[in-house]
Amino acid sequence: MSAVALTFVTTPVIAVVGGGQLARMMTPAAGALGVHLRALVEEPNSSAAQLLADAPVGRAYDEAAIRQLITPADGAPASVLTFEHEHVPNTLLQDLLDHGTPVHPSPAALIYAQDKIAMRARLTELGLPCPRWMPLPFEADDAEAVLAAFLATTPTGEAVLKTSRGGYDGKGVRIISDLAAAADWIAAAANGAPQLLVEEKVPFTRELAALVARRPSGEVRTWPVVESIQRNGVCSEVIAPAPNLSAELANQVRELGSTIVTKLGVTGVLAVELFETLGPDGTPQVLVNELAMRPHNSGHWTIDGAVTSQFEQHLRAVLDLPLGDTAATATWTVMANVLGSSRASLTDALPELLARFPEAKVNLYGKEIRAGRKLGHVNVSGPDLETARIRALAAAALLRGDRVGA
Repeated sequence: MSAVALTFVTTPVIAVVGGGQLARMMTPAAGALGVHLRALVEEPNSSAAQLLADAPVGRAYDEAAIRQLITPADGAPASVLTFEHEHVPNTLLQDLLDHGTPVHPSPAALIYAQDKIAMRARLTELGLPCPRWMPLPFEADDAEAVLAAFLATTPTGEAVLKTSRGGYDGKGVRIISDLAAAADWIAAAANGAPQLLVEEKVPFTRELAALVARRPSGEVRTWPVVESIQRNGVCSEVIAPAPNLSAELANQVRELGSTIVTKLGVTGVLAVELFETLGPDGTPQVLVNELAMRPHNSGHWTIDGAVTSQFEQHLRAVLDLPLGDTAATATWTVMANVLGSSRASLTDALPELLARFPEAKVNLYGKEIRAGRKLGHVNVSGPDLETARIRALAAAALLRGDRVGA
């Protein structure tokens, strides 16, 4: 279906499914553009609800709540529907699109972020680089046979088992070396849980991420390629641009991101997470790991380190407005996540943090503190990578309640 043209006779209204930190960080960009942002939030005190005046409460799987989000009884209808996560019923989205509501990314594209088997199959069909993979049958005996055969062909005897739907931040991913480690997931899939897939455990040297934006008219923009550092399956740190990445490989990665966003018909921001590994001849190459069709943790650095942030760009893209410049505004920007805290309140750290690190840009998400939870991030930009990294990590450590030396 061709893109629905948007005509602004009044203030455009962007409806967002999800009330977490991504919707929260869209709010300043929406205000600057004069756009009305309305978010479907899970709780009245959700991260986005603390900043947005228009934040109805409801769940992403609740059809009535999403329909009311688009056409509320006491507000303007939405100009477009978008998301801060992928866990939205695809059939409902298609019905909304068929009845005239622009949906970006479209349900036809979103399926590749919702279902890892669909994503792997499509990327493989396009000839794009992925780890060796295979879907497992639903029948338990058949799944065990396929998995055993796959494990027998891996150099290390290990593989990565994934749920095809619902996984994020290390959830729905398991490193296995025998059938016993997969038995519960195989049994669950045979009884109606999401189908499983198995992938080769890639001996990567590091993880990279390519952030891309595309609008319905076809314009595409890419940001500098970044290095993403994971701890316990969760993004802990991002370095922009990725250090020691050759110009040739950086261009290849940006072209790969442009190809994926175009071939899959994605509109809005797309994050392509990649493994950098060594090819048979010893030269660096990349393999696609995951896709996210929304602003992404690997792009938080753009708020302070790029001409146009991923959040402003996403709003521009879903409204089919000209996209902004994606050039970096500093030699280096380091983003450090705040994952959990021993503090009663993160704001207790601000007097010391802002005094010691006046260049640090702090973004807190207003979430209840829990161990390992993403509570905020710190960006530090500058001409020297080591200095920026040390200071970003130290500032994040203060927010976690760690003791930081002078």
